[in-house]
Amino acid sequence: MEVLKNLLGESRFVSDKEKLVPYGSDYTEDLFFRPDAVAFPKTTIEVQAIVNYCYQHNIPITPRGAGTGLSGGSLPVKGGISICFEKMNKILSFDNDNFQITVEPGVINQEIRDFVESKGLFYPPDPASKGSSFIGGNIAHNSGGPRAVKYGVTRDWVLNLEVVLPNGEIIWTGSNTLKNSTGYNLTQLMIGSEGTLGIITKAVLKLISKPIQNLLLWCPFEKMEKACEAVPAIMSSGLVPSALEIMEKKGVDLSIAHTDASLSTEENHKAYLLIELDGSSQEKLMSQAEELFETLEPFEPGEVQLADSANQKENFWKIRRSIGEVVKRESIYKEEDTVVPRAKLPQLYNGVKEIGEKYGFDSICYGHAGDGNLHVNILKGNMINEHWQGKHLEKGIREIFQLCKSLGGTISGEHGIGYVQKKFMNEVFPEHHLQLFKSIKRVFDPKMLLNPNKIID
Repeated sequence: MEVLKNLLGESRFVSDKEKLVPYGSDYTEDLFFRPDAVAFPKTTIEVQAIVNYCYQHNIPITPRGAGTGLSGGSLPVKGGISICFEKMNKILSFDNDNFQITVEPGVINQEIRDFVESKGLFYPPDPASKGSSFIGGNIAHNSGGPRAVKYGVTRDWVLNLEVVLPNGEIIWTGSNTLKNSTGYNLTQLMIGSEGTLGIITKAVLKLISKPIQNLLLWCPFEKMEKACEAVPAIMSSGLVPSALEIMEKKGVDLSIAHTDASLSTEENHKAYLLIELDGSSQEKLMSQAEELFETLEPFEPGEVQLADSANQKENFWKIRRSIGEVVKRESIYKEEDTVVPRAKLPQLYNGVKEIGEKYGFDSICYGHAGDGNLHVNILKGNMINEHWQGKHLEKGIREIFQLCKSLGGTISGEHGIGYVQKKFMNEVFPEHHLQLFKSIKRVFDPKMLLNPNKIID
């Protein structure tokens, strides 16, 4: 690999075993796979040179963003070279007339949001890791976030991608236009493909005008089922929340205990909805809030709190956004990213709890209720290692996914399949469907070198 070291220099091509340790894991459980080397390109041409070398020498390649993934998508399970994009972190151009921005894959989501908001515009996708995750990883996993209920997920905001294919060729997948009916949609194929078909080196994102007002409401319920049942009623009322989040009490309590967020909770409250409304007029939003109170009334909420300051809004959001992180301090855990039609949330929640009782695990549930996307954090607790690491827990997770399928849902809403969920793909797809996935993979990557053993075997 001296060729690549000479190309990039010793500071941008690392092969020392100790220095490789941080690149052998991501946020997925406690998995670790050390790469043989890590490359830090600064340009598309350098990415192309790395890929060409690997293609000629049959070396596996694993694209890596910020390492915040939860499905093992950036784990170099076959060794080889990890291509890390932290140095491709520039905003390349901003088109105010056409509401577009072109960025490199290593730009942090929040940096894009801050930049365009300073121009009066808005990039809506806001995953929980928005303060650290790279836009390339967001695109590779089709990330969502709380505001997907109104504004959609990452794929709804990508116009065009520059991609280095596994053989080193460079293509643009689409065009910088709002309409494009010219051939197969390779842009959408790349989004959510988790770096298995090509390596994203530039992205053209569309923007909208920034909403100038918002209201945030914290709504407690005595039963999780009631909170779940309120969700389709809200969406059927004609209101369009910009966020509609659901949280189990245990998660809220942990978040308060492990952060500087504050909230007085009552013992009889077992679940919470966090509801945001946005728009251009505070008066209209207050009128919508009154409609919302009426819509919630049949579901017997406790006292609804309306955030009366920016600090209180930040406090409510900190509680919600911190749950996934603080659960790690409570127990070793596995996070499942279940999603069903939102009216089926009560059945999904109750089913998860019943399966937990059957297999001896506890769970903390929260997520994007407006999308029917429930994150299920399965806690190891006192479960013996043999059950936790073996087929016992796997059977329980498989039953959760079978439940999702039976309710019209699927096994991942926004975290992707990656390495850890691929063995469950046969729960949602028949064999001939999986063969289509494999055929597509072979067309793009006949040597099977790009992010191997992800999504499919």
